[in-house]
Amino acid sequence: MRILIRTSKWAIAARRLGSVAIPLVIISVLLHRFGLITSDLFLVAVLAAGLVALLAVLAAVIALARLWQTGDRGWDKALAGLLFGTLSLLPFAWYGNLMLTYPAVTDIATTDRELLPLVFDPGMQAMPAPKMLSAEEMASVFPNVETRTYPLGLVPTFGLVEALVAGNGWDIRTLREPTSGLDAGQVNARIMTLPGWREEVVIRVTGTLTNSTVDMRSASLNALHDFGANGKRIEDFLAALDEAVTSLLRDNPNANLPVEAGVEETPETVTE
Repeated sequence: MRILIRTSKWAIAARRLGSVAIPLVIISVLLHRFGLITSDLFLVAVLAAGLVALLAVLAAVIALARLWQTGDRGWDKALAGLLFGTLSLLPFAWYGNLMLTYPAVTDIATTDRELLPLVFDPGMQAMPAPKMLSAEEMASVFPNVETRTYPLGLVPTFGLVEALVAGNGWDIRTLREPTSGLDAGQVNARIMTLPGWREEVVIRVTGTLTNSTVDMRSASLNALHDFGANGKRIEDFLAALDEAVTSLLRDNPNANLPVEAGVEETPETVTE
C-alpha cells in the first residue's frame, strides 16, 4: 500500500511569501532612488514589503513546527521562506535600531541656517518641515558638530573643502569660490542615501588671508527621520578637514603666509 506524504501548505505559503518580499523591497528602493515614486508612496510600498516578509517568517516558523510533528514534506520550502523573509527584514532591523539610537531630526547645522541656505530644486516634492535639535541635545548627541576655526587662510582652506567634497563623491549643485581674502566661499552638494532619500550639505568658509572659519549644514530634503545621517556626516567631514588642515600646515610651513596681490595660493597636497 502506497503511503501518500503531503507537502505542508504552510511551507508552500512561506516560500511564496518570501519570494515576493525580496523583490518588493528591491523594487521599492529602486523606484524611490530613480524618483519614479514619491517618498510617501515609497514608505507605503516598503512597509507593505516588510509586512509580507514578516508573514513569510511566521509561516515558515509554523511550517517547521508542524513538519517536525507530522513528517510531511516541505522542509526546503519552509527554510527558503524563512531565509528570504529574514533577509528582507534585515534593513528594517538596521534602520529600526538607528531610529532608537538617534532622535527624530532632519536638519543639523553648526550655525544660523540663514547663513547656510539650501538650493531650491523645482523637480523635488515639497520639503517636510525640518526637525532640529536644541543646543543641549546637539552637544549630547553630536558633540563634534561645531564651527571650525583654522590658522589657515580662506583660499587654501576652501581648496581643502572643495577637494574633500569631490573625494566624497557628492553632487555639487552650487560652488562659490572666494575671490579675495575677505569674500566667503560656499559649496552646496546633494547626497542620495541607499534607500533613495535626498540630503543636502552646505559648507561656508569665511576668513582672511591668515585664518578661516568653516560652518556646515546637512539636511534631509524628503525624509521624516535621518537616522543620524546628517549629524554623523558633519562630524566625519569636519574631522577629515581637521586632519587635512593639520597635514597641510605640517608639510607646507609657508602655506599660511600672505600671498602677493594677484597670486592665489592653493594647497599642493590634500591628505584625507
